[in-house]
Amino acid sequence: MLRRTHLAIGVALSIYFLPLVTYKLIFVPIVILSSLFPDVDSMHSAVGRRRIFRPIQLFFEHRGPLHSYTFAIALSLLVAVFYPIAALPFFIGYSFHLLADSFTINGIRPFWPSKVSSNGLIRTGGHTERVIFFTFLVIDVFLVLMLFA
Repeated sequence: MLRRTHLAIGVALSIYFLPLVTYKLIFVPIVILSSLFPDVDSMHSAVGRRRIFRPIQLFFEHRGPLHSYTFAIALSLLVAVFYPIAALPFFIGYSFHLLADSFTINGIRPFWPSKVSSNGLIRTGGHTERVIFFTFLVIDVFLVLMLFA
């Protein structure tokens, strides 16, 4: 999926869970940023174009280990050790990125190093993804209105 779709999903998730969290100013940006994080393994992604992520791209192929729940759990545990209040929002954003990508034609290997993959029928940047993006955009607006109602 494209960056905008992951962002729209991340915004929806952060607003949906917002009433349930204590540290709102930490929760929202971490969910949104972590919804983009798995794509640091691609130099073609908006996040992966940054030079700081080049070393990661030397070791990981796109939709490889970084696109797995194995890695999402491991990174979330690492975050929990150093900054516990960020672990849950990090996991939420990261895991929903993976869930969205699992519906694409390229899919993901959710339990890396297992070779089992999860693939769908959605073409990245295609018509169906545009529909998903605009649907989440409407959901985002609705959730914001509900939040302030």
